[in-house]
Amino acid sequence: MQGAADVRGAAVVVETPALRFTRNMTESDIWFQDPYAASRDGRRPGGPLFVPALDAWVVARHDDVREVLRRADDFSSANTLPMDEHLAPAVRAELADSVGGRRVVVNSDGAEHRRYRAPLLAGLTPARVEAAAPFVAEQAARLVDGFAGSGEVEFVGGFAAPLAAGVIGHLIGLDPEDVARAVHGTAQALVMHFLPVGEDRKIAAARDFAAMRAMFDDFARRRRAEPRDDLGTSLLTALAPGTGELTLDERHEVVSNLQNLFIAGFITATPLLGTMVLNLLRHREQWEALCAEPDLIPGAVEEALRYDTSMQSVRRVTKAPVTLAGVEIPAGATLMVMLASANHDPAVHERADEFDITRAGGGQLSFGHGPHACVGAQLFREEAGATLRTLTERLPGLRLRPEEPGTMGHTVIPRDGSLQVLNLVW
Repeated sequence: MQGAADVRGAAVVVETPALRFTRNMTESDIWFQDPYAASRDGRRPGGPLFVPALDAWVVARHDDVREVLRRADDFSSANTLPMDEHLAPAVRAELADSVGGRRVVVNSDGAEHRRYRAPLLAGLTPARVEAAAPFVAEQAARLVDGFAGSGEVEFVGGFAAPLAAGVIGHLIGLDPEDVARAVHGTAQALVMHFLPVGEDRKIAAARDFAAMRAMFDDFARRRRAEPRDDLGTSLLTALAPGTGELTLDERHEVVSNLQNLFIAGFITATPLLGTMVLNLLRHREQWEALCAEPDLIPGAVEEALRYDTSMQSVRRVTKAPVTLAGVEIPAGATLMVMLASANHDPAVHERADEFDITRAGGGQLSFGHGPHACVGAQLFREEAGATLRTLTERLPGLRLRPEEPGTMGHTVIPRDGSLQVLNLVW
């Protein structure tokens, strides 16, 4: 898909390294190449640790992470995503006349959050995901058809990104050319908010991101005029009931949530698919076992989720003074809630740092927990299962190109840039 490589290359540095608190760590390589090694100090017996360099409390143990995620009334999600007002004035000016920029399901609380979440739950039920399974399988096969005869592929740009974008775009109801525009806009959002580039580059990114908003605004107004049986129409109908012309406030809200739905479905699934295949091929005996026994695929997906987590951490803010694992945390404090560390907690997972697709499932927090648990969890499992079924059937000889480590980027929340390049041969 045109534009997929653009996102992969754009997500380079996010200046919020959730785990960079190890006292003797002076270089970033440990975090970017093996973030789990940097999290071990955080799972200390004393509970959450305040890290002055982050001006945040780091929550690293599985039970503590689960508790924070469960207690949404005490730990606010309002600062989970950057907002337009956080941008420099010249960058923000490029977005001033665009439609969007409102809160979404990820960074809202209470009744507002439940209102945004309801149409997503209704649109991504197990039955709806099952109905989409043939499309997912067809897309996975089509992508493999495109490179199977070449003997090599760069897997992130050649398979993971286009599959993730194509699937979420299809469910929303986007035309293929609009999916490509949304992919490009996603890259620009990452540049605009995170990449340490000059102001001119950020201004250009904001201009392109505004164009993505305009595309979703046009999509919403077309769906208002001609509703269809897709997730985009369902979200529009839930947030803006009625049949009349959308008000400006409704357009702002609908565009924000459509845009977030696409970005979330794209930037979480892409690295998960990539690291899943990377880790299986690094453990050759497990890849071969998977090829011989397809019944192992569901377990392989769960282990891939646990072992290399796409959303390394999420932010929360205390609404009032709270006690967590015996530690007093003041009101208004920022917490870095480390999902990846929870998934490697030896108190929950035996041999936590080993990759084992035969591991008994359960306990992983890759999709979060509680009221904000990811509504797309089942959809990703379908994408991952289709990926493994297609690759093990069609390319059982798949392997890493000699000396291919998997080129890791510098993104932390989420690990969208964690796997930028993965060269495979067969």
